[in-house]
Amino acid sequence: MARFSTLFLALVIASPALYATFVTHQLDVETGLLRLLVAVPVAAVMLAVFRLVTRDYGRPGDRPKGPATEPPGDEEPLRAEAVAGEPFPQRRAEDAH
Repeated sequence: MARFSTLFLALVIASPALYATFVTHQLDVETGLLRLLVAVPVAAVMLAVFRLVTRDYGRPGDRPKGPATEPPGDEEPLRAEAVAGEPFPQRRAEDAH
């Protein structure tokens, strides 16, 4: 929980309260530091969820090697054709009036 990224994110989250505490003096020191203290576990949970979601991203062992697998059974693969037609007619500025 005391990683640099966690503490930095907590500082970013609590920065409005710290600004109001130390610059504009609108909050008490205890209140500003308490908000920073609350922001640390919130930032730790946010980064833990982010790490959980992105932990398998980009690992080379997850990609299948070789050609694509054949479809099971007697099913034929889907085939698509490109249809060539006339392009949309271009409109000139004089035609819009």
